[in-house]
Amino acid sequence: MNPWTLAYEGFDLASEPLREALCTLGNGYFATRGATPEGPRRTAGTYAAGCYDRLTSTVAGREVTHDELVNLPDWLPLTFATPDTPWFAPAEADLLDYRQELDMRHGVLHRWVRWRDGEGRVTLLRQRRLVSMADPHLAAIESVFTAENWSVPLRVRASLDANVTNNGVERYRAFRGDHLTEHRHGDDWLTATTRSSRITIAVAAHGHGEHVLHLTEQVPTTFTKVVALFTSRDRAIHDPLSAATRAVRPAPSFAELLERHTCAWEALWERAELEVDGPEVAQIVHLHVFHLLQTLSPHTADLDVGVPARGLHGEAYRGHVFWDELFILPWLNLRFPEIARGLLRYRWRRLPEARAAARAAGLDGAMFPWQSATDGREETQTVHLNPASGHWLPDHSHLQRHVGLAIAYNVWQHHLATGDLPGFAVELFIEIARFFASLAELRDGRYEIRGVMGPDEYHEGAPGLDNNAYTNIMTVWLLMRAAELGPVPARWDDITRRMRVDFHDGVISQFTGYAELKELDWARYEGVRRLDRALEAEGDSVARYRAAKQADVLMLFYLLPARELLAILDRLGYSADPGLIRRTMDYYLARTSHGSTLSAVVHSWVLARSDRASSWRFFTEALNSDIKDVQDGTTAEGIHLGAMGGTLDLIQRCYLGLEADRNGLTLNPLLPGQLATLTLSVRVRGAFVHIAVRDGAIRLTRGPDGPDRLAVTLAGRPIAMTRGESRTFPLPGKEETMSERRAAPGDLGRRITHRRESQGLSREQLAERAEVTPGYIEYIEQNADSISTEALYRLAVALGTTAEDLLGGGLDRPPGPGRGTTRPALEELDEKECLRLIEPGGVGRVAFGGLPGPTVLPVNYRVHDGAIVFRTKYGGAMDEDLRTGLEGVEIKIGFEVDRIDEAMHEGWSVLVQGPAHHVSEDEFATVSGADVHPWAGGERDLYIKIVPHRITGRRIHAL
Repeated sequence: MNPWTLAYEGFDLASEPLREALCTLGNGYFATRGATPEGPRRTAGTYAAGCYDRLTSTVAGREVTHDELVNLPDWLPLTFATPDTPWFAPAEADLLDYRQELDMRHGVLHRWVRWRDGEGRVTLLRQRRLVSMADPHLAAIESVFTAENWSVPLRVRASLDANVTNNGVERYRAFRGDHLTEHRHGDDWLTATTRSSRITIAVAAHGHGEHVLHLTEQVPTTFTKVVALFTSRDRAIHDPLSAATRAVRPAPSFAELLERHTCAWEALWERAELEVDGPEVAQIVHLHVFHLLQTLSPHTADLDVGVPARGLHGEAYRGHVFWDELFILPWLNLRFPEIARGLLRYRWRRLPEARAAARAAGLDGAMFPWQSATDGREETQTVHLNPASGHWLPDHSHLQRHVGLAIAYNVWQHHLATGDLPGFAVELFIEIARFFASLAELRDGRYEIRGVMGPDEYHEGAPGLDNNAYTNIMTVWLLMRAAELGPVPARWDDITRRMRVDFHDGVISQFTGYAELKELDWARYEGVRRLDRALEAEGDSVARYRAAKQADVLMLFYLLPARELLAILDRLGYSADPGLIRRTMDYYLARTSHGSTLSAVVHSWVLARSDRASSWRFFTEALNSDIKDVQDGTTAEGIHLGAMGGTLDLIQRCYLGLEADRNGLTLNPLLPGQLATLTLSVRVRGAFVHIAVRDGAIRLTRGPDGPDRLAVTLAGRPIAMTRGESRTFPLPGKEETMSERRAAPGDLGRRITHRRESQGLSREQLAERAEVTPGYIEYIEQNADSISTEALYRLAVALGTTAEDLLGGGLDRPPGPGRGTTRPALEELDEKECLRLIEPGGVGRVAFGGLPGPTVLPVNYRVHDGAIVFRTKYGGAMDEDLRTGLEGVEIKIGFEVDRIDEAMHEGWSVLVQGPAHHVSEDEFATVSGADVHPWAGGERDLYIKIVPHRITGRRIHAL
């Protein structure tokens, strides 16, 4: 697997909508779905950032008005035909080969099509497509035709199509989608205008029309189509049509476009660097970065646009802006702060509309809408269709006032990351604070916020819920932060001390009255994500039960560190014991159906430091949200941009513990074992910092820019880094004690156990001597990855030895050699025992006769179907030196695994000898499932298999 490509074999009409969304190409100005250029059965879509139009439809007996991201004229159409045959369409053609591949490194969509016409003529088409990241108005398709067994003319037809509508989401088809009108056409251009917003769109093409290519057998012939797209929203143009025609006459060649485009992507990837272990995870991480930057690129920074929840990839949610920026801006702040600032300006420019909405509700400040589009008015639907029942139901989700809290949180995070808080951002922040302060009402000695809806969305009440914990506590956080910007009204301070929060069963209540809800029969609805639809179809309502669509209360643990949340509760006068957070997490984890892709992101985050296995499981689900379409068909309607941004933020801010604060940069890493190698670059307060985690250490490198000194705190340890400085530190839990040296994993614990038992001491007795708890003794004996120097000396004194001896003794002894035991016993191992010992996999050594001479290399390995499997890189020593060039001739090599227990002076060694060969394509699908990661990380996608012919082993016992 190449971690930089997403590939699909064969043409599958049923999966085309999903492929179209995932293979979308864009540049932040506009994007085009990865639809085939030919054939009628396709969901083509081109969307320009911020290009909305408002239409009114009659649905369920009522008039409904919606502002929608417009599907623009289709520039893709390009088809071809051999003599006396119909125009090519993949769904009807006799396909011999078909492959589609998204090259994320360079932003190019490749396609290989090999088909046979009715006369037996075989033709190969190689196609490349790009939407230029260098020039945001240009896009192109290059088609290379090769006639394999014939030499006759090939007809090619390239066109532009303005007769498109918004019909990409089936459940929206009851609404009008005919946004484009006033169509005009020329020889190689077209224009159309949106019905109500009056935006004119112009598309001009080079290579338009019908052409005849005279193909010669086995000689490739190239045809290129270049298009330019402009709208009347663009700046520095006379009009869209003249701008579009000037851009393609004369058109640059595809090669020139590609060179400029790939250079632009190279610059983006340098800033967006995020490399992780394993090609599977790396591929999805790259995919998420890729689609985020195609929606929100540097070209976006100067546009008046927000964060569309489904990117520029489809028509779900009608292209509206929700709160998904909460999960995306933290990643952008640390890499592309100019984009993040542009997105905050989108909100600031809509302050007049938000202020008007607040005034209309009798409140102060700015009340931002749950769904926003063109001008910032509330765009949330009033009815929605339940596909499970066919019923049109009232929709109250506009009551999710917490979107304003998300905007304020993003302002604050931008301030911490950049060190800057421009005047427009201060105004935005304070106006949101004014709104939430006015929303709070004093009742019976506590401030309450009534009539709102939390992130859960399954519970909305009528009209709204009271005291949603997430909304109330984040309001306190907001008003406390506002006080840091300057004097605030005394009432604001009072709210931060007397806001109401409900509790039940020893946990935080999601809202007032939650405890009165019924428990759901979860076994009956196992695996059902959209419980609201399922229960409504049965005549029931999920609002009657303690069930959540996604994280609600747990959002508090996502946004606020535990210490900050507990401090807020303490400030409010609530006694919160340390176990409250864990109890609350467990309670709502058991009552969430994960009907939103954002839910897995939040749950992974909140479990990261208490249940690492479950955290990784949720992280994996979030990674797979779109590539595996875990929501059963929703990805085809547009990617889930918030979940994509959330997974990237999980890696950097959660697992790496990276936070920008008032002092600089804080790192508190706790990486899952699956992310043992991690590389990324960030920019904090103007300072570039490169971070590399590998082999239990973290290396920090500062760039030449930014302040002279940057304050860095690594796991509580303050470090001042100067420009150009590079330093390496052990990861927390990997620190070396006693002359910067650490015992092998578990050695210290075994030595302590051995000495304690040899003296006849119980853990309780040793704990009393060392003045620690028995539980701490148990932990050290079983998990001795690290220990403080003070505790080490206490245990040494209690055991009548030295700290030096507990660590392995002999500070002058170089690491590695163990002391021989006085009376060793050597045992020969049979083949069955050898296989049992090496079965778990791990690290071994491969020995073979390389071109430079005898070669020994370490590898990570797995035992799969009785063979040793490991990975290396193409073109490396094992690739070149293990090739004979003769079919069926394999080179025999040696493979050794040993395990030495220095603490007990014993160990074993197993040697496997046999032929090694490169795994064939036929074997790849099976062998790649062995879950083996390369020793050195990176792009090491060559699998090698050793078939054992001889297995021997020895074990040494200490007597």
